[in-house]
Amino acid sequence: MQHIQGAVQSRSMNAESLVEHYYDAVFRFCARQIGTDSAADAAQETFLIAYRKIANFRNESSLKTWLFGIAFNECRRLRRTKKLSTVSVDLIQVGDDPTQGLINRQLLLQALRKLSEDHREVVVLHELEGLTYEEVAKVLEVPVGTVKSRLYHAFLAMRRTLQEDSK
Repeated sequence: MQHIQGAVQSRSMNAESLVEHYYDAVFRFCARQIGTDSAADAAQETFLIAYRKIANFRNESSLKTWLFGIAFNECRRLRRTKKLSTVSVDLIQVGDDPTQGLINRQLLLQALRKLSEDHREVVVLHELEGLTYEEVAKVLEVPVGTVKSRLYHAFLAMRRTLQEDSK
């Protein structure tokens, strides 16, 4: 991983190395944002943009966070132009029991779909992708406090939705 970061800093990285190291993470991220059907296109475009703009990478965040920022913007663009759905049920993992897991995934998916786009984005980035508050803030270009607030309100809304659905 450090050799990748060093190659980026020295601008000697080739496209294959970048894709080889980060494709799976970027694809999963895109699939969670816009579904698996369009994720490959979004991931491919992310790497094309990243390679063209690699000179703009200032090492202020991790390369993964920078790529997620590009992927985030690409997914947002695709959602607007193609009216894509968000959040793939196949990529939400809950519990060990397959039957109960499927029910839980369906309930979580419904709750996520009811969230505003701003709230859904922070849940996907922080909870599903495992980014820190600071990394989410860089991807979304908002203050850390905004990330924490959106996450808090997203969880409140999801809790209300899940409680209503269980009645």
